[in-house]
Amino acid sequence: MITSSENSHFKQLLKLVRSARARREEGVSILDGVHLLGAYLATCGVPRQVVVSHSGLANAEIQGLIAALGSVQPLVFSDSLFGRLSTVETPTGILAAVSTPRAVGAPDPAAACVALEDIQDPGNLGSILRSAAAAGIRQVLLSRGSVHAWSPRVLRAGMGAHFMLQIYEQCELEPFLRAYHGLVVATAHPAQTSLFEVDLTGSVALVLGNEGAGLSQGLLAAAHQVAAIPMAGKSDSLNVAAAAAVCLFERRRQLLAPVLR
Repeated sequence: MITSSENSHFKQLLKLVRSARARREEGVSILDGVHLLGAYLATCGVPRQVVVSHSGLANAEIQGLIAALGSVQPLVFSDSLFGRLSTVETPTGILAAVSTPRAVGAPDPAAACVALEDIQDPGNLGSILRSAAAAGIRQVLLSRGSVHAWSPRVLRAGMGAHFMLQIYEQCELEPFLRAYHGLVVATAHPAQTSLFEVDLTGSVALVLGNEGAGLSQGLLAAAHQVAAIPMAGKSDSLNVAAAAAVCLFERRRQLLAPVLR
């Protein structure tokens, strides 16, 4: 068991946990917790390095994950050292450093997708990724001004959805949308068209904007349709993660409607 903060493994992991720049430069993401590591093992393979707290060794779920690692031997840190690495208030006792998955090639201009402009809140982005995966969307594009998709907070909010998606960061969204082979639907309020009147069953790009500023004029102009989510009373806005969920599952509902009739 490692107990010294001068240990080279501890110092390197602490640097990665604390520095987004270090994670980007090394192409590494930190997965904190049983659920995230389990999702990674199920979809992506074996992590670079796994760390377990001393007390975590007694956890049955953690024991199962360790058994699934094969030849990768976890490092065991004292609870106090592990607590300095964990990014959650109540550490579960296991975390891993993994090679950040990267989407292969350029985004498909004919695939259904979500395009996000300047999403700032990690929780919002993680929730949108989770909804996209659950609704059957596989391609997500993020503008240059969006929060880093593989930050610890976004990963926690995504609950493993990252590993079911192709996530493209630092995208120039306007040229992509103008060349898109399907229907580009931007969300805005107010708008002449209700989201529920738009046919979302084909190749569709759902475009959502920044939490405060909404979508830029360039992206609104690139859309084939600008649609609003109907709201009751004097409500005039929704949290962007909630709006994305409504749009994604309206598409899902339309796709399933012939089966349900």
